[in-house]
Amino acid sequence: MSDCIFCKIAAGEIPARKCYEDDLVVAFHDIHPLRPTHVLVIPRKHIASLAHVDAGDESVLGRMLSVAQKLAAENGSGDGFRCIINTGRVGGQEVPHLHLHILGGPEPVGPMVAKI
Repeated sequence: MSDCIFCKIAAGEIPARKCYEDDLVVAFHDIHPLRPTHVLVIPRKHIASLAHVDAGDESVLGRMLSVAQKLAAENGSGDGFRCIINTGRVGGQEVPHLHLHILGGPEPVGPMVAKI
């Protein structure tokens, strides 16, 4: 998708602090980290959100999760981390390209969701 910022990062058209890339996914440090470890893992293929995946995307979804474990450990979160995939407007997704947040650090991440 030509106007997608994450597609441009994956293609190397926009600089990012990449920490992993292969034929299926790219990972980079969030520019506004919420935790000491805050890395995004995105598929190279443009997929708008988790609501838009199909059976053909199973390999990229699996790769996103296996890379998350590796990157969490490499970035100081070997004792635990959280993976978050926000989906759609109600789910808090801000960039319309599937992405997985890896959040961690030396202290507990905190409650899973805020109480309302």
